[in-house]
Amino acid sequence: MTTTEVYIDFIKKLKNIYEAREAENIADWVFENVTGLKKWERREKMNNELKEIHSDRIQQYLNELLLHKPVQYVLNECWFYKRNFYVNENVLIPRPETEELVEWIVKDILEMNINNSKPTCLDCRQANIIDIGTGSGCISVSIKKELPGATVSAIDVSEKAILVAKKNAENLNAEIDFLQIDFLKETEWNRLSQYDIIVSNPPYIPIKEKEILAKNVTDFEPAIALFVENNDPCIFYEKIAEFAKKHLKENGKIYVEVHEEFAKNVKKLFEKSGFTSIIKKDIYGKERMVRAIKI
Repeated sequence: MTTTEVYIDFIKKLKNIYEAREAENIADWVFENVTGLKKWERREKMNNELKEIHSDRIQQYLNELLLHKPVQYVLNECWFYKRNFYVNENVLIPRPETEELVEWIVKDILEMNINNSKPTCLDCRQANIIDIGTGSGCISVSIKKELPGATVSAIDVSEKAILVAKKNAENLNAEIDFLQIDFLKETEWNRLSQYDIIVSNPPYIPIKEKEILAKNVTDFEPAIALFVENNDPCIFYEKIAEFAKKHLKENGKIYVEVHEEFAKNVKKLFEKSGFTSIIKKDIYGKERMVRAIKI
């Protein structure tokens, strides 16, 4: 079969579970991954016979996709903040709103250095940063690549997630100190240092919302990284606030991603613990990030 015939058939079958535009985007991603050719390059060869080895891989990927498996897990890759990260079912698929969180941190630090003639505790050459619940390592690795002089640590409760994060740090040449820690156990905090910045994209979806999420999320992404108990949806933010009392330096900052319905709760939680805090909306106008400063 020609590339055109396989491509058309691929999209036709994907449309059974995806909208047309998304099916086309997934098809383009898969075909580029398999053939190594960009879309415009493939157009020139669309009537050529598709190599058997490529055809077999595309069929294998299609079979997985039709089970609602996310394309990122099928291909073991996801682009995040300029870079290609390895992902599998042991870690969440990085989201665009998390890129905005990274961008906020990097921008704050760089602007502070531009506006201050003397180095500060948040000087990008000196900042000590911890990523709580690192998952794939997309946050910690991206920050380290943007601020190479910073000291970055990353923790996660999952040993398998840590392995993925280490793989990404190695692939992208980012020096990061990884530790497997159950952050909800305060007795483990003594293994950690003091930091200028705490960043986290913790679990924040109440279990009751599971039924309204897409099948490709609930069936494949790790529940431990997604869900919290219905009666305590802000548990991780409470722990972060408590942790920061002793482990965040004076004038240090906390950056967290939040459930849009709980942003105000998280803001108040930090203020009750003695921090100043603000909410930041994402590009869609949703309240998805909170920054708190230790005063």
